[in-house]
Amino acid sequence: MRMVANAVRGKKVSEVLINLDFVAKKASLPIKTLIMSALANAKALDIPTENLIVKTIKVDGGKIMYRRLPAARGSAHPIRKRTSAIFVELAEAVSKKKTKISKEVKVETVKKVKTTTKAKVKK
Repeated sequence: MRMVANAVRGKKVSEVLINLDFVAKKASLPIKTLIMSALANAKALDIPTENLIVKTIKVDGGKIMYRRLPAARGSAHPIRKRTSAIFVELAEAVSKKKTKISKEVKVETVKKVKTTTKAKVKK
């Protein structure tokens, strides 16, 4: 899940929906449906969807379903069926303008003072 989420982060939603069709990971389908749901929510709120990007996408551990598998001599082995909790935030893309920032660097010369210390050795 996290590999697919890292590949999606920061890209345009239109590109992401196309790219997720060609990702050879099992997690690409749930992430695609989640992004499509977030896009539908944005349309319902009358937000223009042309410039939307995936601002943040976070994959955390979800609930764990505990099951038992019967084993020999009446014992049972535990099985943990893990789930994931995914958080997606869409935002409008901000155009990047190139601005020159001039920085003034002040260089000061520092005198280096050499100090020596003598250690007393006990006999």
